[in-house]
Amino acid sequence: MESSSENLVKALLRNPSSIKTKSQAKQLHAQIVKTRGSRSVSLATIILGVYSDLNLLKESLQVFNNFPYAPTKAWKSVVRCYSCNGYFRDSLACFVEMRGWGKLPGRDVFPSVVRACTHLKELRVGESVHGCVIRFGMESDLYTGNALMNMYAKLQVSSHDCDVFDGIPQSNRFTSCRSSLVTDNNVYGVVQDSEIGIDDIGQLPVLYQETRNELIRSEKSHFDSSSGRRVKDATGLNSVSKIFQMMPIKDVVSWNTVIGGNVQSGLYEEALERLREMSNANLKPDCFTLSSVLPVFARHVDVSKGKEIHGYAIRQGFDRDEFIGSSLIDMYATCTRVEDSYRVFNLLPEKDDVSWNSIIAGCVQNGTFDEGLRLFRQMLAANVKPVEVSFSAILPACAHLTTLHMGKQLHAYIIRMGFDQNMYIASSLVDMYAKCGKIMTARWIFDRMEVHDSVSWTAIIMGYALNGHAQEATILFENMQRDSIKPNAVAYLAILTACSHAGLVDEGWNYFTSMSRYGVSPHIEHYAAIADLLGRAGRLMEAYKFITDMPIKPTGSIWATLLSACRVHKNVELAEKVAKEMTTADPGNMGPYLLLSNMYSAAGRWKDASKLRSNMKKKGMRKPPACSWIEVRNQVHAFLSGDASHPYYDQIHEALRDLYERLKQEGYVPETSEALHDVDEEQKSDMLYTHSERLAIAFGIISTPAGTTIRITKNLRVCVDCHTAIKFISKIMGREIIVRDNSRFHHFEDGNCSCGDYW
Repeated sequence: MESSSENLVKALLRNPSSIKTKSQAKQLHAQIVKTRGSRSVSLATIILGVYSDLNLLKESLQVFNNFPYAPTKAWKSVVRCYSCNGYFRDSLACFVEMRGWGKLPGRDVFPSVVRACTHLKELRVGESVHGCVIRFGMESDLYTGNALMNMYAKLQVSSHDCDVFDGIPQSNRFTSCRSSLVTDNNVYGVVQDSEIGIDDIGQLPVLYQETRNELIRSEKSHFDSSSGRRVKDATGLNSVSKIFQMMPIKDVVSWNTVIGGNVQSGLYEEALERLREMSNANLKPDCFTLSSVLPVFARHVDVSKGKEIHGYAIRQGFDRDEFIGSSLIDMYATCTRVEDSYRVFNLLPEKDDVSWNSIIAGCVQNGTFDEGLRLFRQMLAANVKPVEVSFSAILPACAHLTTLHMGKQLHAYIIRMGFDQNMYIASSLVDMYAKCGKIMTARWIFDRMEVHDSVSWTAIIMGYALNGHAQEATILFENMQRDSIKPNAVAYLAILTACSHAGLVDEGWNYFTSMSRYGVSPHIEHYAAIADLLGRAGRLMEAYKFITDMPIKPTGSIWATLLSACRVHKNVELAEKVAKEMTTADPGNMGPYLLLSNMYSAAGRWKDASKLRSNMKKKGMRKPPACSWIEVRNQVHAFLSGDASHPYYDQIHEALRDLYERLKQEGYVPETSEALHDVDEEQKSDMLYTHSERLAIAFGIISTPAGTTIRITKNLRVCVDCHTAIKFISKIMGREIIVRDNSRFHHFEDGNCSCGDYW
């Protein structure tokens, strides 16, 4: 009579899937060895399958290594177990040896092998495995087809690589895989090689390296057969589509793969068509489907269709999923609906680093920089650890707000996290320091970067341009080309800005005309830069003709650059003509009214100025007040022109009076034409010395130790009189004063300015 334990063993062997834990599997294994011995190949194969299904690699290998001649099922179990545990190289090596022993693969092993090829980015081996799939008639298998589509979608190659069997490399492409394998294992908690006895598994990595090309050659003829030709000439997305079409049965994963591949390749209309076909096939889109198509509507700025997807997600209960939530946040933010992004974010029951980074990036991209910084602090308070993309998202906020102290804190955090060699973060740091006036720090970071891409080159070139160092900007632009980096539209805008701020008219024009040689079409910003270049140089009529002859319709911003130049060069007649063009191009813009009114005031045409201001009032237009900011002891202080509301105003006023007397002793004479009111000269002088930037500078002087650099940000252009006065102040006080106005930086030191009085 059989014992109860024997009956239990039989029952478990008839249904191995009922074993759910490592402990149960080991107990079964021990009972088999105790009652039936360890020589039964069939029983060993079953227990190996149990270990493999539970992803117990160490135990699987111990059983496998005891086979004198392992059966096919045992090989398949080990191939799958390697792949499931992240040992993709060993999975392929085991598959290669299995084929070398003449063992026939099947639908239960191909998905694991294809997955290994995908993770190792081994497209050529993957194509050979695809040939093996076709040879054994497995191309109609659902899971194998899904794995193949995923591989081709992720390992897309250009068309010139389509002949996959020409020039197969003979060198070992896995020489560095072990280090990455160990890194992945540390992340996912996989046991180390020393724990699983990796040296006792028959040297599978070596066998793989020696027979990899043999596998490719052995399957080449089958891949070239009539059935194989259906995919031979197709790589990347074309292969995905062909496999998809040949699959007799498709599940949601199949549709998600082909839709995701279309989105990644920029084939947005095709992706939406596939989505419609999926619905017609009576398959409901899931979270992955929706998160794939939402970027399509973001790219097309089609918020109405995005809302339809959002509504579907709510009805299906997907709206609180983290992936869907992050995709919705990105979609609304790209469509400039950041308030909707914020609502989606607040409704998420759990917020991971992806959702936090999405909302922070959305705020920064839409110009709500303070809100982005506030959310970043909230993320830290919520114990969500920042990742690389967190810093790439938030650093532009520091750059735009010129919050150098916050930028330095983030830089220190980046160094502690070991992210300082990340190319994107380093480029963001270059941009941040440059826009905070620390161009030498920006250059130091740039020089320490191991690799420079177009983003980092453009950031440093634009940094030098905005800080008044045109010569360095042009040298860097040439160095970028010698570094085999092709200038893009942003790089050209940077170099044109440098030329404009330095008056390098001929150089700027040469750069502009050279754009076509690099296949870069001028955008409206490039035309504006040339108009600004000519206008600043006083070539006003040439600039006017350039704008009217543009192949694209001039915008209000382009006319505004010329109107500003007319004000600098005091050409009221042309300014009236330009202002008329500007109001036609942009009727709601109050800029032409303000600039022309200021020009009338400067020319003493008070009646014309008053008439323009009356028209502005009738149209409901209000002049934005001049405002300047200074950061002192980690706190930002704002000043409006003539504002007496600051708590330290009395001390500021006293400091300004003292400065004014010392300025006059040094030879300073107020430029009263910059006081745009019909009052006497003494009142005009008083109005000038309470301009917002002077209030901020005086506060900086009384609030910081002697010799400290004073950094000011202003929302409007620095006037001529303030520019002159600040040069004197920098000399008298022995301070470096950095003023960032709405177009550039002015570095004042020892009575001079970096702009060379050309701005």
